[in-house]
Amino acid sequence: MENISIQIAQTILSQIKYLDRSALMAWGAKNYVALPESKDFQGGVTFKVNGLTFKGWVKVELTWLDEYKVSFINKMAEVEKSYEGVYCDMLVDIIDYVEGKYAA
Repeated sequence: MENISIQIAQTILSQIKYLDRSALMAWGAKNYVALPESKDFQGGVTFKVNGLTFKGWVKVELTWLDEYKVSFINKMAEVEKSYEGVYCDMLVDIIDYVEGKYAA
């Protein structure tokens, strides 16, 4: 089980890097943690970001329907925003949007 969790986390990070090679660096991403399988999720990854507008944790979870749930968790461990039904080609755009790269 542990190997599968790590593989899913690595796949998510690879998808982000494929879409934008410098995205993780631009977000100040660090402290990556693979998430275990649960009733609702196959696995995922969480990492700390230190961007211009959002500082905290980003959690990307893979659902059993092969969609992602992306959550933004502040330093008080509260979910600030959450997006469901996200596909791999949307990951960078959603995180960039919360980071303030795109004007609302």
